[in-house]
Amino acid sequence: MPAAAIWWIRRDLRLNDNPTLQAALQGQRPVIPVFILDPVLLHPQAENRQGFLFAGLRDLAAELNARGSRLIVRQGQPAAELARLCQETGASAIFAAADASPYAHRRDSLVAHELPLQLVEGSTTVFPIGAVRKPDGSPYTIFTPYSKTWKALPAPGGLTEAPTRLPGVPPLASLPIPSATAPGAFPAGENEAQQRLAAFLAGPVAQYAEDRNRMDLPGTALLSPYFRFGMLSARRAALAARAAPAGAQAGAEIWLNELIWREFYLNILENFPHVLRTAFNPTLRAIPWRNVSAELQAWQYGQTGYPVVDAAMRQLLATGWMHNRARMIVASFLVKNLLIDWQLGEAWFMRLLVDGDPAANNGGWQWTAGVGTDAAPYFRIFNPVLQGQKFDPQGEYIRRWVPELADWPDASPLRRTLGVSSPPQGGSEHIHTPWLEPENHAASGYPAPMVDLSQTRARALAAYGASKG
Repeated sequence: MPAAAIWWIRRDLRLNDNPTLQAALQGQRPVIPVFILDPVLLHPQAENRQGFLFAGLRDLAAELNARGSRLIVRQGQPAAELARLCQETGASAIFAAADASPYAHRRDSLVAHELPLQLVEGSTTVFPIGAVRKPDGSPYTIFTPYSKTWKALPAPGGLTEAPTRLPGVPPLASLPIPSATAPGAFPAGENEAQQRLAAFLAGPVAQYAEDRNRMDLPGTALLSPYFRFGMLSARRAALAARAAPAGAQAGAEIWLNELIWREFYLNILENFPHVLRTAFNPTLRAIPWRNVSAELQAWQYGQTGYPVVDAAMRQLLATGWMHNRARMIVASFLVKNLLIDWQLGEAWFMRLLVDGDPAANNGGWQWTAGVGTDAAPYFRIFNPVLQGQKFDPQGEYIRRWVPELADWPDASPLRRTLGVSSPPQGGSEHIHTPWLEPENHAASGYPAPMVDLSQTRARALAAYGASKG
């Protein structure tokens, strides 16, 4: 019988279309599924993400058991734990999905120096990290040409289904999977991910182009946590998007762009790992941040006095997730209106987000802060009032997450008295500006705006200008 292989599970918690698992199964050898609780990656404050991960591991363990296999869980430094497993099992190969983070590279180099590690591409992305490059071989730093090259590549093939049976695992010692609780909005597991993808492509994707920025509508796929831990094949999702029916193709194409953005930021991290430490744009590394701790805390806990900002931050606290449009709004407010370092916001998101991913989170923050690769112009400053009026026109998102404003009237008494028509799209007039109705505002207990938008805009432009010289 061939020597056993270890399937070292990291960010590929699935059996369907998993190139790493398929590589380990070659030659009909015994395969030992292993997850290592790496102390470097176990953040005591990242409860949402770890709860989701551990729930996903429990789901994967059940799927393995149903196929005659078993998940082995160990804890410790990966190279040491894998060396022990090789000694215990006689395994002659270790297969793991390739990753892009600086820590992943250091960890894998250490393992490969001592053990027969084989990294497999395609388990976490549609195309291998680093495969989409300029004609001269250099990495793209602008999204649009990157996406055009990405889309021009032949569609990925060789998709595989989950094995019906897997080789048995010898009686190895295994730790219990930690019992942290996953966020209720995101049941973990491969089957859940596939059901969500199918439901999205069967309905909401047709309106995705119109609804994706609406915070008050269920217009997004809600799949980012599943991509984060590889509970869903990015290749299968991309092919499904390209096969969308005629009436949904426009929305599916825009959604496909979101998958490409994810891979773009992974490639940025692969080629420019310093982005985790500093701004990609060297001319914007000396912005004179204020970093007022009381203002940072007000932002973190949704007490800024700007309803859409506070709704988004409270959604994050309650669920571990936030709508993408809301992420841009709150990031712009922190960086531009409060002049607080984007890295403090990045760290807060990584602490709370169930889908927190170093590449995508860093890329999103640098984009909104205007300091990253292919970022929004630094002078682009989101106005949270206008953003709320446009993307939560009737205030439903605000009412859901800011209970102080749940019973706020649809229009001001003055407008009702004068018989003035409602705002565009039937929106709620002062739900976005409650301070304009002093009596109701005072009774609600909701805080007053902590800053003046016009004044802080001018301050931000001056600070960015100072950094650029």
